[in-house]
Amino acid sequence: MALTVRADLANLPDYVPGRKIPGAVILSSNEVSTPAPPSVLAAIADAATEVNRYPQMANDDLMARTSAYLGVPEERIAIGCGSVSLCQQLIQAMCTEGQEVVFAWRSFEAYPIVTHIAGARGVRVPLTSDYRHDLDAMLAAVNDNTRVMFVANPNNPTGSALHTEELTRFLDAVPDHVLVVLDEAYREFVTDPDLPDGLTLTANRDNLAVVRTLSKAYGLAGLRVGYAVASPEVAGAVRKVGIPFSVSRVAQAAAIAAMDAADELLARCELIAVERQRVRAELLAMGYEVPETQANFVWLPLGERTAAFNEHLLGQKIVVRAFVGEGARVTVAQPEENDAFLAAARTFER
Repeated sequence: MALTVRADLANLPDYVPGRKIPGAVILSSNEVSTPAPPSVLAAIADAATEVNRYPQMANDDLMARTSAYLGVPEERIAIGCGSVSLCQQLIQAMCTEGQEVVFAWRSFEAYPIVTHIAGARGVRVPLTSDYRHDLDAMLAAVNDNTRVMFVANPNNPTGSALHTEELTRFLDAVPDHVLVVLDEAYREFVTDPDLPDGLTLTANRDNLAVVRTLSKAYGLAGLRVGYAVASPEVAGAVRKVGIPFSVSRVAQAAAIAAMDAADELLARCELIAVERQRVRAELLAMGYEVPETQANFVWLPLGERTAAFNEHLLGQKIVVRAFVGEGARVTVAQPEENDAFLAAARTFER
């Protein structure tokens, strides 16, 4: 018998990372442009001296620091190799083969991939005409076979966000057998006071989990650390299906140091939010459609002009994330980087 791999993987799309071109302005991956603080770099260097030893498998020190940082008991926390890993672990913990996972589309492009890999069936629910989650349609997509629903707030790549009242009303209507995963990868960039902090919603809801990452606001994209907060039963199951030692010794040390340096790092987020407002205002003045955003990026729904827009920017060494036929997601970075993007956008013939 010949060696075979899973035939269903042939039709599974690859996750497409943001492009990296030497010397270009990189606005494609929603990273922060500024390096990690000296205290975090020192922690990384110190941890690197012991990379010949395995890390703590249960992330003991990081778990304790995360618990103290969030004010959440350790039994309700799971640490993972970035929030995308935790999304996959949540599906593995909740779904058996063929059960369903509901998510908006377009949303985070990893959702259909990790759903398929875990053996579940993805159910895509189109966004509304103003690029927001269609919560009524998502509820209508739930059936007895549904086990997980992903809600990205703010949504990636559109930046749109759900307010406290509408999200609470939605959560109240979700059946108890469905786990809602509130993906708050961009929570630290939110400035609208009417957007909920998901952690406050998890205390009294056993069918709600929140995932966050240290890749964005905390500047650790290259080390891959995230956490989930859920009921003790769900958090325990997520930890159980995780790959042993998946969060490296260096990543654990850096995450602890980043939480210690939170004031400095979150102050950077405030500056990005100011730039976000400026970038959007200038794009609107140029005649682009740009939905309101609460993340560290803006969304330009360019439709069939997306590929041409992307090529125009690449010609000027500006790299954004193009979803051909739909739109372009552009990271809000440092003022001079944003100025370079705006200058290129201004010369694009729409």
